[in-house]
Amino acid sequence: TMALMNNLNSVLSRVLNRTFYPVLQQAIGFGSAFEGWTASEEVVYHVLVPLTPPVGHMFLLARDTEQRRPGRNFFVRVELECRCPRDQQGVNVLCFLHHPEVIRRITGQPYLLDTLCTRSYLDVKKTVHWFRALLRASWRRLPQSRRWHLELLSSKRSCKLRLTNSEESFQVWVLFGVQRHGSDIFISSQAQGRRTPRTMWPETYEVAEIKFFRHMAGQAPQDSSHLKCLQLLSSVLVHKDPSIHAIKTITMRLLNTIPMSQWHRKYFLHQLSDVLEQLRLSLEKKHLEHFILGNQRLPQGIRLPPDVQRTRPPNLFSHLMQDPAAHSQAMQAYLDL
Repeated sequence: TMALMNNLNSVLSRVLNRTFYPVLQQAIGFGSAFEGWTASEEVVYHVLVPLTPPVGHMFLLARDTEQRRPGRNFFVRVELECRCPRDQQGVNVLCFLHHPEVIRRITGQPYLLDTLCTRSYLDVKKTVHWFRALLRASWRRLPQSRRWHLELLSSKRSCKLRLTNSEESFQVWVLFGVQRHGSDIFISSQAQGRRTPRTMWPETYEVAEIKFFRHMAGQAPQDSSHLKCLQLLSSVLVHKDPSIHAIKTITMRLLNTIPMSQWHRKYFLHQLSDVLEQLRLSLEKKHLEHFILGNQRLPQGIRLPPDVQRTRPPNLFSHLMQDPAAHSQAMQAYLDL
């Protein structure tokens, strides 16, 4: 998957050279398939492609203060950048901000504002459509095309691919993101509930999470059991409440508190019991804190913006406090598990 994305990035960087489309950075793999505990029959690899502004443009991130969707959501405002010498704005210098029509006429290229934006805001659906068209046009130039058949699956906020040959099949879901303050926190094109506005980019913590798992892999004994716990429980909990993400959150919290030497495979049943006990306590209290948001005890090397580090961790089980029927159903699912 990463070889495919690297080859694609190499081809598209040449295609997009001297244009005013977003600059595609190296893809980042995340999620269970990259963390090592996927339990699905057809493996789905999730990748995030960071976007940076083209020359003459700026990305300004604005938080959604109206809270129209759960979670932390942003808008990406695109503005033209002034390249004039200080105190000489618009004087004898071709500047994107002060001479946009002249530069557009000279280069023959539309600005990003003209192509992938809606009312000056980067549009998720336009961005996905643009990338799909680039991939379809460039596929035959990739070495993977000689062995794999490419199918583009329907999706509005990501680019979903299925690659098949005579022996195997797998999927790649490509999301797009903008990095926050050089940290491991991104805003991404993923949906946030139903009918997410096309200019809304929810905050995602997946890159920080995979860095956490890689850090723990470096600390864990060779026959560590933590991924086996996740793999076993996720195979049982598909499409059920409590969600796989809740199990993952509990496991990450235990990994951050229990010495890694105790995650040896000989302690597998003991660690599995710990995860289930923490799940029971969290369900009874109807409270499970987000692992990344507000966490002051993450390993060094995981970079959080100040507002993410200082915020109060949200309760992932808050919906159970408001819905007794959902709480009863979740407790029954725990007993079944």
